[in-house]
Amino acid sequence: MGLRGDLLTMGLPDVLQWIAAGRKTGTLHVERASLRKRIFVNDGNIFSSWSNDPRESLGQFLIRLRLVTEEQLFTALLAQEEKGRLIGSILVSDGVMSEEDLKRALKAKAEETLYDLFLWPSGQFEFREGELPDDMLITYETPVTPVILEGIRRVDEWRRIREVFPSMETTLRPTGAGADPAAGLDPAEQQALALVREGRTLAEMSLELRRSDFETAALLFDLHGRGLVEVDDSRASAPPSDPVGAIKEFLKLAYQRLQEKRFDAAVKAYEDVLSLDRLNQHAKKGMIAALEARAQRQTDRTLPRDQIPVLAVPLAALTREPLDPQEGFVLSRVNGEWDVQSILKVCPMGEDAALQIFVRLLDRNLIALRPANRH
Repeated sequence: MGLRGDLLTMGLPDVLQWIAAGRKTGTLHVERASLRKRIFVNDGNIFSSWSNDPRESLGQFLIRLRLVTEEQLFTALLAQEEKGRLIGSILVSDGVMSEEDLKRALKAKAEETLYDLFLWPSGQFEFREGELPDDMLITYETPVTPVILEGIRRVDEWRRIREVFPSMETTLRPTGAGADPAAGLDPAEQQALALVREGRTLAEMSLELRRSDFETAALLFDLHGRGLVEVDDSRASAPPSDPVGAIKEFLKLAYQRLQEKRFDAAVKAYEDVLSLDRLNQHAKKGMIAALEARAQRQTDRTLPRDQIPVLAVPLAALTREPLDPQEGFVLSRVNGEWDVQSILKVCPMGEDAALQIFVRLLDRNLIALRPANRH
């Protein structure tokens, strides 16, 4: 027996309870806009998940857990293209990491893919009974009840976080508490604190840390609670206590991004409007226009992937450019050695989205391309 519907009318906890109560085996498909996720269950227990969100790929989790570097991941991805083997097995056989490390990363990846669904404001779902991938091994099973409890906890925590960090554009600053603020911090916390010192927004930190918006904000929220960082009031976003005003500002921002041909940023702004008012017609129409313009731009311009991007302006000039977090991430990987395809492989974003960023940077004359064999 299958089941389909909308998360607005039947929430994810109810769907998971239905699966557990019926001891179902199959695949739960969930989608919102361009995002697709699948939750695999066996006899009512969750044992794996899949997502097309690039931040939730195994490679990004391996970098995030500091099990591999970007260079090691890139080398393994090249080997994967040649040998057709799974990326994890290549890294283990090459001695880059252990099998236990791989299992730990796979478990973390599956859990975070699922927990992120609890924060979706809307989405379509369908459970297909009996549908399971042929080549998937069941290495562990997780009961539904603790998953639901953790998901609900994250929803409550997200509300508390948003009261302090109004948006992912929030910036922080160190408080200087203690003689050595890095003492007692784990590697992820130390990296986050270093990004705070650089003046990065939460969205920019999310890319560098290879974490979801929630995980990034929760990490910084904990540092905030321990008195190590504080919100930079001089650059803080307006609090979401005025939804009408927030909608107006998001619509204004979306229009600006459309004029700048930063279509991904426009789509994100329209999504922010719809999260506050899902029937807003201006946002719906604008979303369609932004998506169509983005698709047309990609169709109109083909980017040579074997050429090497180089900076076309001095570094000092880049600091004056209005770059969004994804543009900044891509630019930081332009080193005069890697070609376009190499950079695409290590980006924590979709290939289409990354290609569009390259096109924007070329159109704005911030980068240029040169053949790989020219020195």
